[in-house]
Amino acid sequence: MVRRRGFGVAAVLGAVVVLGSGCEGPAPKAGAVGAGSGVNASPSASAAAMPSFVGQKFADAGAAVKKLVSKPVEVRSAYSDVPLASDHAGWAVCFQTPAAGAPVEQASTVELSLVAPGRPCPDKAGAVLVPSKAPAASATPAVPKPKTSPPTDGGSTGGDTGGSGAGSSAYYKTCADARAAGAAPMRRGQPGYRSALDKDQDGIACDK
Repeated sequence: MVRRRGFGVAAVLGAVVVLGSGCEGPAPKAGAVGAGSGVNASPSASAAAMPSFVGQKFADAGAAVKKLVSKPVEVRSAYSDVPLASDHAGWAVCFQTPAAGAPVEQASTVELSLVAPGRPCPDKAGAVLVPSKAPAASATPAVPKPKTSPPTDGGSTGGDTGGSGAGSSAYYKTCADARAAGAAPMRRGQPGYRSALDKDQDGIACDK
């Protein structure tokens, strides 16, 4: 009886050991990431694509940008000579940076160039709406010199008219012409007087 009782106890203990070992879970597969291993199993979020805001009002575009980036949107007027209004919610977007379709992340900077309602977009950002009408520095018109009729010969100077300017109203090529016209003799300052006709330079032309 003693031997049978001891055998029964050993059998019971063996069954408990077998059952206890069967309660362990399966060994983790090779390459599997266990909890608490310090490795992030989820992939990092990819950058979003920049939408197209051209033609939209800033109120809508600005709200959409706030959902994409953490930095405030940089806003400016599309025309360099038109200041941006303090209330530009109704202004339209003409240009944007980054361009539509470009990757944009939380730390990206978004720039929008706007125009007032009803105003067309310029060809490029920073263009001038009203060109300056100021005359150029070298635009002073040249004053044409008055023409003398007829031209004097190479030996004549301003002394022909004696400074009075009357000599420009008459011209005689020779003293014979002056005499034929009844103008000889002619004193310096009188119409028709020229130093070329004053042989002795005494101030009287065609006197001999």
